Amino acid sequence: MSFLRIDRAVKQFGGLRAVDEVSFSLQRGEIVGLLGPNGSGKTTVINLVSGALPVTSGEIWLDGRRLTGLRCDRIARAGVARTFQLVRTLPSLSLMENVMITAVFGRSTHWGEKARRVAEDALATVGLAERASAVAGDLTYIDQKRLELARALAAEPEILLLDEWLAGLNPTELAEGVALIRRLHEGGLTILMVEHIIDAVRALCPRVVVMNSGRLIADEATEAALSDPAVVSAYLGGEVDA
Repeated sequence: MSFLRIDRAVKQFGGLRAVDEVSFSLQRGEIVGLLGPNGSGKTTVINLVSGALPVTSGEIWLDGRRLTGLRCDRIARAGVARTFQLVRTLPSLSLMENVMITAVFGRSTHWGEKARRVAEDALATVGLAERASAVAGDLTYIDQKRLELARALAAEPEILLLDEWLAGLNPTELAEGVALIRRLHEGGLTILMVEHIIDAVRALCPRVVVMNSGRLIADEATEAALSDPAVVSAYLGGEVDA
């Protein structure tokens, strides 16, 4: 049985179908890239899985549990955590306070010292342990991204949804980010990642799902998808180097 299953998902905004009968699944422990040009519906799919938006029709299941129609807090309790395209931190709070919040409201309910330990572990994972008392509003862009990832990890998710988490990083930061995601995956975390950086996708994802204009146009091994004429035409806009 699939771990995450999206079955004929539709999201309608007035006359626009941002997600149009999309179906795909992930196995437990898999890392899959979700690709497509801007406006293709990738982030909307992430919003549907995380409960940020309700589906218009279709079904979403996680480990045999129906997520369709649940509030986003109930979906978080079911084991779904995510990052956002635009980083969302609580700038007046410390890094520790930012991360402890999700330790309290994530898959398990932790309080007090246990919540602090979970937050410390998450901050250590992303390389921010020594700055736990710093104010989030003082962070650089890359450290804001690390903080947001730490918050997602403190929820102790079963599946992590990454929405362009690697975007905007310089080459050194990108290499560090790819290594961090690889470690999370090797630790057993299931990951669905929206990403435009093809080298990162190649390095991390054996399989990709590709969307265009709200529809699924490919679901196959990464190298096969990146040579698929429909994908090249819709997303890459030209020939792909081998």
